[in-house]
Amino acid sequence: MTTPGLPLRRLLMSLGEPLVELQAAPHGLDVPVRDVAILDPEDPPTAATGELVLAIGARGRAALPALRAAGRAGAAAVAVKLDAPGQADALREAAAEAGVALLSVRRETRWEHLDSLARAIIAGPDAPDTAGTPEHNAGDLFSLAQTVAVLTNGIVSIEDTSSRVLAYSRSSDSDEVDDLRRLSILGWQGPEPYLSKLREWGIFQHLRTSDAPIAVDPHPELGLRRRLAIGIRAGAQPLGTIWVQEGAQPLAPLADQALVGAARVAAAQLVRRRRELSADVRLTRTLLTGLLEGSTGPQSLATHLGLDLHRPATVLAYSARTTEALTRSEVTGLISVHTAARHRSALLAPIESRVYVLLPELPPGLAMTTVRGWAQEVVAAARDHLGVPLRAAIGSTVDGLARVPDSRAQADRILDAMGRGGVDLEVAALIDVQAEVLVSEMLALLQERGGLRDPRLTALTAYDRRHGTRLAESVLAWLDALGEVRVAADALHIHPNTLRYRVRRAEQLTGIDLTQPQQRLLAMLQLRLPPEG
Repeated sequence: MTTPGLPLRRLLMSLGEPLVELQAAPHGLDVPVRDVAILDPEDPPTAATGELVLAIGARGRAALPALRAAGRAGAAAVAVKLDAPGQADALREAAAEAGVALLSVRRETRWEHLDSLARAIIAGPDAPDTAGTPEHNAGDLFSLAQTVAVLTNGIVSIEDTSSRVLAYSRSSDSDEVDDLRRLSILGWQGPEPYLSKLREWGIFQHLRTSDAPIAVDPHPELGLRRRLAIGIRAGAQPLGTIWVQEGAQPLAPLADQALVGAARVAAAQLVRRRRELSADVRLTRTLLTGLLEGSTGPQSLATHLGLDLHRPATVLAYSARTTEALTRSEVTGLISVHTAARHRSALLAPIESRVYVLLPELPPGLAMTTVRGWAQEVVAAARDHLGVPLRAAIGSTVDGLARVPDSRAQADRILDAMGRGGVDLEVAALIDVQAEVLVSEMLALLQERGGLRDPRLTALTAYDRRHGTRLAESVLAWLDALGEVRVAADALHIHPNTLRYRVRRAEQLTGIDLTQPQQRLLAMLQLRLPPEG
């Protein structure tokens, strides 16, 4: 009998970005993977339904026959190594035509290591052949709550550490349910007046620190019936609570024992749920980072999240003047919350010292002022609540996910210009800083390529460093003021005659002729470079 297989999504979450990257998934990420096959370069390209084919030795375009054969056979995915980033485009196109997922394998990854890992994951605890384990039989948390209700003869709810209801049992008689239970279910969270009483009685303290059940006496004056509770814990880490309220009938004699077992099963489920959520977040962030950097095509992210490839999108980029990890984490969280409140599908990826937000599926005709307002809200919140000065750059609005790297590149250009000074803005789009961006990029070119610089101006800045003079600064101020001596002198807080002397002295020392337009233009650029040494 053919096994259902492990969804490709789960395999990718387990393998993770350090080993493989998803390049294409034409049939989505729920394609079942049933086995792993090694395709030797000496063998004819073959595959079987549901296989993950490891195309050993077939680098780059040499893997095209393996892709086509895998598609014809109904394989789940093909894994290849790439010699150069540009090879991915041709392979992604071939994978889409063949209808098979494409994974790129890190060059340093050993094939036998990937083979053993993939086989272990497919055959491991997440695989269908472990459906007989107690954790699996318990089902989801609602099923567990119903099972506990049967075993304890009570009315059950399962909550997280913030008293938010995760699941609850069914109750055939609404008269059995007390006020705390009713309000918790209706609001999906325990009401604060009741929670404060439980804190006052030490119930929560016990649940956080003990593995034993605790009884809560009835309080008719508060509308509370008798109940039992037990903390759900993973080691010393609290995960939540199971509550059992007594209904019209007394709780079962062994209700305490049933709660102990239920707490252990619930802990396994909650830990697994957290891991799955964490893995899903990692996969999403990996796909988003690949798209922003241009190393992964848009189809993978679109398939994973169900996004429309052809709707408008834009990228916002944020940079903070801090390197503290805690502050950076807080800033990232703040950006995430504020952006999500404005755009449901917003995605966030920290890359090096910047935080990027992708806004996919934008409404047609969304005004730039609207996006600018969203970014300004984030900057203001970071300043007011965290004391962190942020800069925000708005990339171009592009006509689909395929051009997201272009939007990100424009946002980076803007942030680079803002970071070099001369831009007194917290939030900017290219239209606000076009000249500053272009001058900034010219300066970067001069910085990288010493052969483009005038050695006489380099000598002038070196003279200033050796003698503690300010000749280069004075020449630049005079040029910026278009030769207006008094304006430049006021900017430097010196006498006009002092400025005239410094400009003449600079010409004498270097031999530059500031009456020549080309030399003035080059001086205005080169003297803006940061001093060397």
